[in-house]
Amino acid sequence: MDAFQGILKFFLNQKTVIGYSFMALLTVGSERLFSLVAFKCPCSTENVVYGLVFLFAPAWVLLILGFFLNSRSWRLFTGCCVNPRKIFPKGHSCRFFYVLGQITLSSLVAPMMWLSVALLNGTFYECAMSGTKSSSLLGLICKGKPQECWDELHKVSCGKTGMTPADNEEVKLSLQAQSQILGWCLICSASFFSLLTTCYARCRSKVSYLQLNFWKTYAQKEKEQLENTFLEYANKLSERNLKCFFENKRPDVFPMPTFAAWEAASELHSFQQSQQHYSTLHRVVEDGLELSPEDDETTMVLVGTAHSA
Repeated sequence: MDAFQGILKFFLNQKTVIGYSFMALLTVGSERLFSLVAFKCPCSTENVVYGLVFLFAPAWVLLILGFFLNSRSWRLFTGCCVNPRKIFPKGHSCRFFYVLGQITLSSLVAPMMWLSVALLNGTFYECAMSGTKSSSLLGLICKGKPQECWDELHKVSCGKTGMTPADNEEVKLSLQAQSQILGWCLICSASFFSLLTTCYARCRSKVSYLQLNFWKTYAQKEKEQLENTFLEYANKLSERNLKCFFENKRPDVFPMPTFAAWEAASELHSFQQSQQHYSTLHRVVEDGLELSPEDDETTMVLVGTAHSA
């Protein structure tokens, strides 16, 4: 049992690495599936558009999904049209761009993986580049090759050029090599940029290493318990309302936060050393909640800053 708990704890501690590894495997599998099943290079003047669409369209879709599935995106934008102060709070106007940058960086992981895998495979790039009409690119690709390479480069992917099979294969390998070089350059650049941004964020941290680890642990536990509490209170409230509806009687008082409390707890969190609050909810609770009856309901009225929010 102890060994099982140790293994479980190890996987829980490495869930970020495991998640990225699973994403990488899923990206590789999806790219191979696209290459084998859906992708058919037309070997015509449409090669450029066709190859670039297969190279960048899935990356764009993954980027949109990254924004869509990131809960911080909706926390950032929910209600911003009604109250712009939510995204540009007084005294923290630049906070919006900082959080948006974090969301964008996290959403870029999957698209970068797709582009890297697709370039390392070389199929999409080979098709796109074989349709180029640029004289400089044609000179780079067909240097030392017969005239057919210049005239029929778009047919290289299908092996239907007037060149010898050896020359045709050499051009294909050259295009795939270019694609793989670009893929490794992209991987190295993304890794180095990720290291720089992580180092910069850690250097600008307002808390120590141990406190930062505690902060992450607290945030995770609060998120888990908040979801459980949502479910618990939703079950209790729905059960009370249904019971009162079918029994035709007045409902008992039920504790619920006020509108101001919901608004304050939904704001973006900004850590301050003078007040060691590890989340927005932590700050709201520490600022004070006063119980008072209102319309036969027990409500939580926010004291102090929530009223001004």
